[in-house]
Amino acid sequence: MAHLTGKERSEYVQNMFDKIARRYNLMNRLMTFGQDMKWRRFVIKQAQLPPHGSLLDLATGTGDIAFEALRTTPTATVIGADFSLGMMRVGQHLSYGGEVGWTGADALNLPYSDNSFDAVVSGYLVRNVIDIPRTLSEQKRVLKPGGRIVILDTSPPPDNILKPFILMHLKYGIPILGRLVGGKDAVDAYTYLPESTQAFKTPAELAELMRQAGYQNVAYRTFMFNTMAVHWGEKPT
Repeated sequence: MAHLTGKERSEYVQNMFDKIARRYNLMNRLMTFGQDMKWRRFVIKQAQLPPHGSLLDLATGTGDIAFEALRTTPTATVIGADFSLGMMRVGQHLSYGGEVGWTGADALNLPYSDNSFDAVVSGYLVRNVIDIPRTLSEQKRVLKPGGRIVILDTSPPPDNILKPFILMHLKYGIPILGRLVGGKDAVDAYTYLPESTQAFKTPAELAELMRQAGYQNVAYRTFMFNTMAVHWGEKPT
């Protein structure tokens, strides 16, 4: 699970998302009390996608962020990329599914040319990759000069009065909910999620990694008692 490293971790995460694909959207709504769609709208707002612009949604899953980009900028070219083909197959049958260019892709070795996109966005990608600097570098490579990266991901609960309650929700609430909604195939996935969240970078640490990767004007905003964060930055012109 969260202790796995290298190729073993990558394969585990890929298989895990394939297993939970059909219940993934429902679980997101339940786990976040419906707030996840608001965060995705904020991601697209920060992407500042121009009319007729191009956007890459990495770890697109079933396409929620990609669909929001099309709702906001109908003239955009939107590519959804993921290494979980099962997740994308679900997304293809949803509203806007026929308007997204779906591609299988490894976030550490993107199959796109340099300077291809006006924006690169992701939801719950960075926590799961085995090499964060590598994926940040790859995203910068495929961005056009001046293009924007936007990252939505979980954050470890900060030390405050709410932390014990948040940890209880992560350790017990989410796995129980996963079993009820997704059955036994979802138990590992929704045990992995809390573990990987607690082991992930703080918002300040992730912002510093973005600066080290060469992004400018890096900033972030946290949500849901500081357990979710949206980071953004720009590729130098």
